[in-house]
Amino acid sequence: MMEVEYRIINSAEMPPIIISQTESDKPKIVINSYHKIWISLYRKTISGIVHSLQDKMDELLTSFLVEQRQFEKDDHDFMNNNSTGDLD
Repeated sequence: MMEVEYRIINSAEMPPIIISQTESDKPKIVINSYHKIWISLYRKTISGIVHSLQDKMDELLTSFLVEQRQFEKDDHDFMNNNSTGDLD
């Protein structure tokens, strides 16, 4: 299972919740206790975001993979159409 780092901060300048990455490229969740009333008020909404976030990430990544696959097919077509048959 993927390791996730959690941090709690207290800063008026930072947003309530941040998803980023650690120095070792692992997921990191920062919860800002400065916004604890807002986080408490919307705790069920925030926890429900996980499912819709997963759907949006799937949509984004599928679109990226479709695009990359088309580039790959275009490259193969280009190479096949411009091949002279020479190996040197």
